[in-house]
Order: sequence, then structure tokens, then C-alpha cells
Amino acid sequence: MKIIKAEHLGMCFGVRDAIALAVNTARREPLTVLGDLVHNETVLADLRERDIRFARQPDDVTTRTVMITAHGASERAVAQARGRGLNVLQATCPLVHFAHRALAQLVAEGFHPVIIGQRDHVEVRGLTGDLAEFDVILSGEDVAGLLRHPRLGIVAQTTQPVERVHHLTDLIRRRFPGSEVRLRDTVCQPTKQRQQAAIALAQRADVVIVIGGRHSNNTRELVQTCARHCARVHHVQTAGDLRPEWFQADDTVGITAGTSTPDGVIHELEAWLQARADRLAEPVLA
Repeated sequence: MKIIKAEHLGMCFGVRDAIALAVNTARREPLTVLGDLVHNETVLADLRERDIRFARQPDDVTTRTVMITAHGASERAVAQARGRGLNVLQATCPLVHFAHRALAQLVAEGFHPVIIGQRDHVEVRGLTGDLAEFDVILSGEDVAGLLRHPRLGIVAQTTQPVERVHHLTDLIRRRFPGSEVRLRDTVCQPTKQRQQAAIALAQRADVVIVIGGRHSNNTRELVQTCARHCARVHHVQTAGDLRPEWFQADDTVGITAGTSTPDGVIHELEAWLQARADRLAEPVLA
């Protein structure tokens, strides 16, 4: 059994910075994170062990200091938290901030905002929370339901596949040939790199292991991307989810991971796979 790894494994800088800010703040004072800091249960469990609290709404916060997650939040939500007298820390990824600014500029220039992403995702809620009107789309069916506007401005949730963003933008242009359609590319570079590396990996592998949280959008997108190029793809959160029957002695096994996957989890999974490879390589005694 041969083990190969995709490029760009491990956490992206936005996630690392958010976790570091939370941990360092919690050493000095009680801290509540508004929502899930990242969509990875291993990371969240570690933060809870450090007495970092989590709340869904500002009204549920019982500490003086509250942190906005790496996924960002609307100005309305931040103002609500400050209105309760809370000290608000921003852990929003800079690339999410860029998406907010790009969307705000489109709206200021008179474009009707269209966001490509998951309607209920925390990042999309942050993008749309200050808008009077908007559309969120994720499929051709959603494009078919759009109403005509003279100007349509498009941004994407930062973890969306670039191919999907351009495909849906092309569909919008064909549906409204008389409208001005402007796309601002807000898919983050770590997501683009990881998607491209995942394709290259899946094309070489017999089986692909994708490591990441069950609720992580970028991890799920990696699973779908790999499945287009490899017939055997498994999404796991930790090495404990691996099954021996997934692997054969002559398999090439590829490893990739979502942007919020801790290095320690990746290393443990590599060690499990190497032990399995060594076991399969042992001679069979007559």
C-alpha cells in the first residue's frame, strides 16, 4: 500500500489566527465565541477544555468579552453585541472581510446582490445580514428562480468551488442577456489551492481519505471534488473513523484535509495508514 499526500494540508492561516486569538484571550479573561469558531469538532472540543464558551446569540453571552468567528458576521450582529455592553473581538478571516467589502461595493454601485453559497451557512448569513434585499443561489434551479434586475452583482462564499461559481455566473448571464452581470471573485486562495491539489491527488489514487469536520463546507466540497476523479472516497473526522476493509495491499491511498483540520489529527491518520500498509506488506505464512 502506497500513501500519498495532497499539497496544502493542514489549517489555513485564517483558522490558525482565530484559534490563537481565542486561546490567548482565554488565558487572560473568560471568553465566549459567538457561534462555532471553526467547523471541526476536534478543535471545538479542545477549546471547550480550555473553558472557552460558545453561544448562538449575543443575548446568551455571559462573559464580558465575545469573539466573532473566522466566518465573519454582519455589522448588525456586531452592533447588537456591542449594544449589550460586550467587548467584541474580531477573528474574521481577512479573506472573508474581502468578500464583505466586495459585496458592499457592488451594492453601492447599484447592483442587485447575488451570493453563491449555502443559505444557512454562518458566512453567508454574515454576508447578507445587512442587506435589504438579496438572492442566495447554489444550483441551476436557483438561477431559474431569479427575478430580472438591470444590474446583478455576484460574490461567492469563500469556500465554494471556482468551477461552480463560474458555471452559475454563466447561467445568470444567459438567463438575463440584457442585464449587466458583474462577478467579484471572492473564493479564497487556500480553497482554490486545496481544490486543485485534491483533483491531482484523486487522479493518482485508488482510494482517497478526506479529513475534516462533518459540518465543514470546504471539507464536503473536497469530498465531492475527489469523488469525480476517484471511485473510493471516504470522509473521516479522525483516524478512529478509518476501517481496515477500505484498503488493499496494492492500493495507492491519497490524503487530503479541510482547512480547519489540526495537524495532530492528520499525523495520527498518517500513522494509522502506515501501520496498515506495514501490516498488508507482511508475508503470509503457509
